[in-house]
Amino acid sequence: MAKVPAAAVAAGGLVGGYGVARWTGKRPLGGVALGAAGALAAYEWNRAAGPRAATGLTVAYVAAFAGSHPLAKKIGAWPAVFAVAGGVAAASWAVTRRTG
Repeated sequence: MAKVPAAAVAAGGLVGGYGVARWTGKRPLGGVALGAAGALAAYEWNRAAGPRAATGLTVAYVAAFAGSHPLAKKIGAWPAVFAVAGGVAAASWAVTRRTG
């Protein structure tokens, strides 16, 4: 079975969590999607780079979620979600990539 990179899981969790909340009208349901993806990403970050990296990336994931709200007021909801998802994916890739 192919492994999905943690960067994709984290970015997908931010985008998917917002999408679920928006399309269902149920914010808690979006939170479940966001949390499930975050937990899976944190597990993979820990496996790939250790507990310190996993903690830092989990903090970045939560900060991205929180930061998307004020950013959305400036640039719109979807652009804000995609921006923070891209940032978390880039950070995840940078921390967990293998050098050889």
